[in-house]
Amino acid sequence: MKVAIVIDHPLMSRGMAAVLRQQENIQVVGEAEHREEALSLLADKKPDVVIIDSQFGMKSCFDIIEEARFQALNCKFVILSSTNVITDFEHAKGLGVAGYMSKLVLPEEILHALAMIQRGRTYYDPVLLEEMMAPKIHFNMSNMTETLTPKEMEVLMELGKGHSNRQIANALYITEYTVKKHVSQVLGKLNLTDRTQAALYANAAGLVKYVVN
Repeated sequence: MKVAIVIDHPLMSRGMAAVLRQQENIQVVGEAEHREEALSLLADKKPDVVIIDSQFGMKSCFDIIEEARFQALNCKFVILSSTNVITDFEHAKGLGVAGYMSKLVLPEEILHALAMIQRGRTYYDPVLLEEMMAPKIHFNMSNMTETLTPKEMEVLMELGKGHSNRQIANALYITEYTVKKHVSQVLGKLNLTDRTQAALYANAAGLVKYVVN
């Protein structure tokens, strides 16, 4: 896996690179501290994954991600966030980022996230998600398990992993039409407005378990 680091704090960037270079299956292809340098790095080295600071200099990381998408640069992004603002997370999901994590993340969590992403999964920091959703959504585990059917609980867990309807259908051996019905039921029963809130709910409730082989 080729990884680029886009962080404008040299100490943090070099520390991240040092951790990643210890892994046999990870190649750090470059580091960037400025917007133009970052876009040039992505176009030249074509990394598989880009680890990017949410506040990159005077620009938001979203500006770089949007420009990379516009230039059809085929790489996945992992955002390191310094805030727990839910609108930032929703914006990131809208851009299709593969990972969203706290800047205080431990090295082993970064490696765990990259391993999941390499398998085609997404990784959203469960602790950060819980902080973001805590003021907005309150859940009761006993009430939730009583309200949802076993299959709806399974669908909620899959939503917590950021899976699409097709991925959920494949994982649970049901049709996409059935998945849509279950998703609608889950949102209605838990009084959630969309899939993003369902994903936050599932993670904060501890329903999502990630296993790295």
